[in-house]
Amino acid sequence: SSDLRYFVLDTFKDSPISASFLQNLQTDFNTVRKAGVKLIIRFSYVNTPNTGNCGNWICPPFGDAPKNIVLQHITQLKPYFQANADVIAAVQMGFIGVWGEQCYTDFFGDLSAPPYTLNETNWTDRAEVLDSILSAVPVDLFVQVRCPQMKQKDIYGANAPTNSAALLLNEAFLGANKARIGFHNDCLLADYNDYGTYNDFSIGNADTLNLKFYKADDSKYVIVGGETCDSTGLWSLCDSQGGFAVHEMNRMHYTYLNADYNNFKVNNHWTNVCMDEIKKRLGYRLYLVSGQYSNAAAHGDHLSYSLNIINEGFSSPVNKRNLKLILKNVATDETWEANLDHDIRYLFQGSHNLTGQICIPACMPAGQYSLHLKLSDPAITLEDRPEYSIRLANTDIWDSTFGYNNLGHHINITASNNVCSNDAEFVSINKWKGPDNAMWNASHMYWSQERIPTECDEVYVQDGKTVIIPSGYQATAKKITLINNSFIRILDDGQLKVLNQQDSD
Repeated sequence: SSDLRYFVLDTFKDSPISASFLQNLQTDFNTVRKAGVKLIIRFSYVNTPNTGNCGNWICPPFGDAPKNIVLQHITQLKPYFQANADVIAAVQMGFIGVWGEQCYTDFFGDLSAPPYTLNETNWTDRAEVLDSILSAVPVDLFVQVRCPQMKQKDIYGANAPTNSAALLLNEAFLGANKARIGFHNDCLLADYNDYGTYNDFSIGNADTLNLKFYKADDSKYVIVGGETCDSTGLWSLCDSQGGFAVHEMNRMHYTYLNADYNNFKVNNHWTNVCMDEIKKRLGYRLYLVSGQYSNAAAHGDHLSYSLNIINEGFSSPVNKRNLKLILKNVATDETWEANLDHDIRYLFQGSHNLTGQICIPACMPAGQYSLHLKLSDPAITLEDRPEYSIRLANTDIWDSTFGYNNLGHHINITASNNVCSNDAEFVSINKWKGPDNAMWNASHMYWSQERIPTECDEVYVQDGKTVIIPSGYQATAKKITLINNSFIRILDDGQLKVLNQQDSD
């Protein structure tokens, strides 16, 4: 699950962010990582607007910060974005204006007063802030903008028209800025224009004909969320009541909706009408319709699979995921896994058939294995945590201990003299769970597979630990990954053999 988190920089409008604030920021990330959630984050300089007597409900001065300060702060925040990417679901553009919504601002063009437009300089300044955020945030993460025209102006320039081209399938998820900018609509279902969300701010008029179609096409490949802000009109009603709630979330591919803001009024509309459908369909809803798998395979043979999956959600799983087949030995519980060559970000609404073959390596013990599907977080820090894995919508298949979806199938593995060539194959992931400064071969209980690694194992040493290979001992592994400042120390005459390459100290 994800939480929306505001960080208010109201005491740093003319100075760097303090060390104590940054330390507290890191504490927040540590807390959510421990809790098993992710954050959608936004930074702003003012969340309590000035009411004044200007005749509008929000009056200048608005209280945000100038561009040079904003850019300085983004530079300070970059290391925290990078270090905590594993628990960030998305970063909202923020920074500009009241609430970070880019409307009521002292420095970037005020959209609250006539002529309700932005000039070329305003667009260029805003794009500079957005580009700075995109550079600071890891390339696999989305940055959300409040209004769709902001994305057009950033990608195509300050004079880009409202009929600028949306993101295409062959551009999606490839890491370019065009593929990384998503949307958050904080006045969803307010009216036909969502209180200016679909305005052409170069002329000050609504342009839903172009901008809604643009967002509907573009949003298929990016993260979309937001909140409602008014519930007095027809637009916020369920479709069966004459409204557009489900229609609009489906059309714009919504991944999440703020469950806190304006929830009471909307709940009155949706409860016992379309609330259950909205809850189920926000984001992805993957359901395994059927599957076909090999019943038996010998060493060097292939396990064939065919997965028929339907996505009933409004969007695809827009953030990157691992997709793995898991074989679990029925007698010993030893597990073997294989990465499948399918990117589930392309599992858009509708049916999908995933097929392939995985080779059975010669070192896999013969026996009966149960088959499972794992859709885990790609971050090494989270890939083994069930709360970050995708649970399919099927009943009675979820393994909450390991984050697996049980496919209800067994395969019999038999011995042979055949070996895998260059095909994808199952591997054993053997992670060090022993103490720091312990011997590689001291105890089989120090390893996650509860046996000392062989040439079949991908070995992970994590949490800053040091594993020692003693004098006169040869350690073997298929692959070694050192995580979080960990080390392998090889004593005199000790040896480490990895993928048939032998190194010694």
